[in-house]
Amino acid sequence: MTPTPASPPEAEAPEIIIITGIAGAGRETAAHALEDIGWYVVYNIAPQLIRRLYDLQASTSGRDTRFAVVTDPRSGPFFGELPEIIRQLKKQELDVRLVFLDASEDVLVRRFDSVRRPHPLQGEEGVIEGLRREADQLEPLRRMADVVIDTSNLNVHQLAIRMRETFGTNEDRTVTVNLLSFGFKYGVPIEADHMADVRFLPNPYWVPELREKRGVDKEVSDFVLNAPNAREFVDKYVDALLPVLRGYSEENKQFATVAIGCTGGKHRSVAVSEEVAAQLRRLGHSVRVRHRDLGRE
Repeated sequence: MTPTPASPPEAEAPEIIIITGIAGAGRETAAHALEDIGWYVVYNIAPQLIRRLYDLQASTSGRDTRFAVVTDPRSGPFFGELPEIIRQLKKQELDVRLVFLDASEDVLVRRFDSVRRPHPLQGEEGVIEGLRREADQLEPLRRMADVVIDTSNLNVHQLAIRMRETFGTNEDRTVTVNLLSFGFKYGVPIEADHMADVRFLPNPYWVPELREKRGVDKEVSDFVLNAPNAREFVDKYVDALLPVLRGYSEENKQFATVAIGCTGGKHRSVAVSEEVAAQLRRLGHSVRVRHRDLGRE
C-alpha cells in the first residue's frame, strides 16, 4: 500500500492587533511598544479601513506582516461599527486580537491634568464627564476584548514591557547587544553604554608577521586571546555584562552598545569583540558586531 503523503503544516494566520481603550490609558504608548518590536502600526483610523490597510501593507511586505491599528471614538459615527467589524475579521483567515487599555478614573484625571489637555469627548463639560461618556461608549468593546490592560499602576516603560511580553517573540524580549570595536586614537564612540579598554594586552602590531593582518584573522585572534589575562578578562567581562542586560530588559531598554577599544581598532579590540559576541550568543543573546575603525590604518 502506498503511504499517504503527510499534509504540509498549516501556515500561521496573519496577525492583526486592534488597540483601543480610554483616552489617557496609554493607547499610543502600547502602539509605540509594538512598533519597537517590528509591528507595522497605523494610528487613529476608522474601523472600516482596517482590512483594506492590512491588505495594502501585506501586498508589499508579505502576509506574515504583524499589523496593528489604534482606533478610538474620535473616528466619529464610524467607530460604532468596530464590534461587528472585529467579528467579521475573526471569521476570516486572520488572527485578530482586541487590546483594551483602561485605568481608574482618578488616575486618568491626574494624567489629563498633568498634560493640561481636554478630554476629546468632554465638550463644554469637565474631564470626568468626558471620561464617563467614553467609558459608556467603549463598554461593549471592553467586554469582548481579548486582552485588557489596567494601566493605573503602570508607567510608560512598564506598559511597553507588558506589550512586549504579551505580543513579542522570544527575540523581542531580549536586549540586542551592539558590540563596537574602535581605536582610541580615532576618538571614543559617544553612543557607548559600556566601554572596555584592551590596550593592556600585547599588541600584534609589533609582531612583523601579524602587523598587516586584522583581528578577524585566526592568527591575530589566537595571539590576542592566548595572551596572559586575555581569557580571564573576556570571561569576567561577559559575566559583568549579564546583570546589566537583565536590568536593561526590565527597564525596557532594548538595545545596548558595548564598545571595546585598543590603540588603532585593528587587532586587539576586534579579536576581543568577536569573542565577547560569541560568548553572548551562546548564552542566548542577540548580538550585532561592528568594527568601526577596521581598515583605517
